[in-house]
Amino acid sequence: MTTLFGLLLVTAAHAADTPKFKVDPFWPKPLPNNWIMGQAAGVAVDEQDHVWVVQRPRTLTDDERAASLSPPPTKCCLPAPSVMEFDQEGNLLRAWGGNGSGFDWPENEHGIYIDPKGFVWLAGNGNRDGQILKFTKDGKFVMQIGKAGEQTNSQDTTRLGKPANMTLDAAANELFVADGYYNHRIIVFDADSGAFKRMWGAYGKPPTDDKVPPYDPAAAASQQFANPVHCVRIARDGLVYVCDRTNDRIQVFRKDGSFVKEMFVEKNTRANGSVWDLEIWNDADQSFLINADGANNEVRTLKRDSGEVVGRFGRNGRMAGDFHWVHNLAIDSHGNIFTTEVDTGKRAQKFVLQR
Repeated sequence: MTTLFGLLLVTAAHAADTPKFKVDPFWPKPLPNNWIMGQAAGVAVDEQDHVWVVQRPRTLTDDERAASLSPPPTKCCLPAPSVMEFDQEGNLLRAWGGNGSGFDWPENEHGIYIDPKGFVWLAGNGNRDGQILKFTKDGKFVMQIGKAGEQTNSQDTTRLGKPANMTLDAAANELFVADGYYNHRIIVFDADSGAFKRMWGAYGKPPTDDKVPPYDPAAAASQQFANPVHCVRIARDGLVYVCDRTNDRIQVFRKDGSFVKEMFVEKNTRANGSVWDLEIWNDADQSFLINADGANNEVRTLKRDSGEVVGRFGRNGRMAGDFHWVHNLAIDSHGNIFTTEVDTGKRAQKFVLQR
């Protein structure tokens, strides 16, 4: 028989195992060259623990980018390049991005991923964005999957539909794409050739574009991914985690698209959903999922096996450690969390693991 004392001991031990975080208010350091950041639409960490941010220079107001106007009404500021690499101390190491030869730069930057080979992958969710871009870390163009243009449908394997984010299964050299803000699917490509491999929708069924009613927490679970399908992550045990953002749920699959289970998070969230991004905690068992929620403006720690919330930080606000539309997150090898914010948030933050 379990006693109340025993339950308290278990609860205390469980709480002690849950990671905790504290904001670093001085990260990143001020940008050089009179630069300013727009909506920060993605963040990733590479094998050197460098932090990569993709941001939207075109979202700056005239007041924010005043120094770029002619004549300049004030002395600050100039739009920073879309892709920025920072070190652990918050120093900007390099920056690049924008239109170039041989590829379609996104109308609206969205999502960044650094694969194990060091390639930089970018997505976009503008009205005509239907492509994924692959670059070297220096910004040299390597490959485009899909194409810009009029949106088609979730059956089209020649292009994407406002893709949100991506991740690589290194063992199979396959790129998994959360597709997206227009389409309703996960789609998989060969990471070298860009060849289509397979795709699926909610519950592992063929993806559809059938119109569905707005999310209602009291209704039966939707049989379709809502827009946006906002993230995809792969655990070491081969499970694939998908952010079905406005349906307030995480759906879990095997790599072949077969459905395993689903977990709801803050199920009463209507607005624009609770599951904006996920990262997998890097202990031996990958025990937790770290969940960014831009509607409720908090970051949560979930048990990976059950989705139970065991920790959280953040609130809606402007101070260091607060959020406004926290959009993406990434975790470095030390367990520190990096977040980015869109809408009027327009910043990146670092949260240091407390040991």
